[in-house]
Amino acid sequence: MNRRETLVRTAIHTLLLAGASAFTFGAGVAHAQAEKEINFGIISTESSANLKTAWQPLIEDMEKRTGLKVKPFFASDYAGVIEAMRFNKVQVAWMGNKSAMEAVDRSQGEIFAKVAWENGADGYWSLLIVNKDSPYKSLDEVLAAKKELNLGMGDPNSTSGWLVPSFYIFSKNHVDPVKDFKRAVRSNHESNILAVANKQLDTATVASDVMDRLELKMPEKAAQVRVVWKSPLIASDPLVWRKDLDSASKQKIDDFFLGYGKDEREKGILKTLTFSGFKKSDDNQLLPIRQLELARDRAKTEADANLSADDKAAKLKAIDQQLDDLSRKVAAAS
Repeated sequence: MNRRETLVRTAIHTLLLAGASAFTFGAGVAHAQAEKEINFGIISTESSANLKTAWQPLIEDMEKRTGLKVKPFFASDYAGVIEAMRFNKVQVAWMGNKSAMEAVDRSQGEIFAKVAWENGADGYWSLLIVNKDSPYKSLDEVLAAKKELNLGMGDPNSTSGWLVPSFYIFSKNHVDPVKDFKRAVRSNHESNILAVANKQLDTATVASDVMDRLELKMPEKAAQVRVVWKSPLIASDPLVWRKDLDSASKQKIDDFFLGYGKDEREKGILKTLTFSGFKKSDDNQLLPIRQLELARDRAKTEADANLSADDKAAKLKAIDQQLDDLSRKVAAAS
């Protein structure tokens, strides 16, 4: 090989090394940039358009304060946000307790904060509503007339639209909401409230915080409904992130939420959401929700006429053991 060929080959080798280094550096930069972008999931308690209007100012503040690129993520149902977190398409989300439980159990979710409500309550309530002109004034009257009534229910992963009323209203009264009412349909809280207000539904299960927001946005519609049942207090909505989110991003996000709502502008943004701020929380917040779901399962098992006595006894024993375990965890966390 002559001197000229050697120089050419050396030059080509140098260029290839430089290209490889540039590619590696470029990939590293792209990876670093990708880590700076997160998707923020928002469960579908109302229409996506309404939720975007309410949440966008807070999300813009979150971007400025954390330096992260934050994109809101909406889905047509709660499961869409849960599954998006499972496949790392959503890294942080505002959820209800039931949907947060699903995210913790199967989507690598972890609760880090919870909402503080504008009205000062430590939580919110599930409500059963009727139109203000309805002849029914109580839960007992609604259940007595159920065969004639069209019922609106929430998403299957909704705490206040489904889990809480399914135990306190339906299981405790041995009622099957799908079979025993004239018709049962599912929708988001706001749609159910408007359907009752417009006399398209006779009654519906909804969340008190969505009622509060509707009173701000559409007071004339909110005035058309009447509450006939109110649940025990439900823990405030949790904020959930994926466990594998990098620690630097977690710290920025945690600092942002726990410090938000200190000045009048931020308080105004939170008021639109009916929040006053955010408080620290963790997965122990879900323990009463887990108890409630097991209690509902126990009631269903007891009422199941298709189970043999031995199978029923075995299932009830297993549920009771789980309830005992949860009771000990609740006592340890308090």
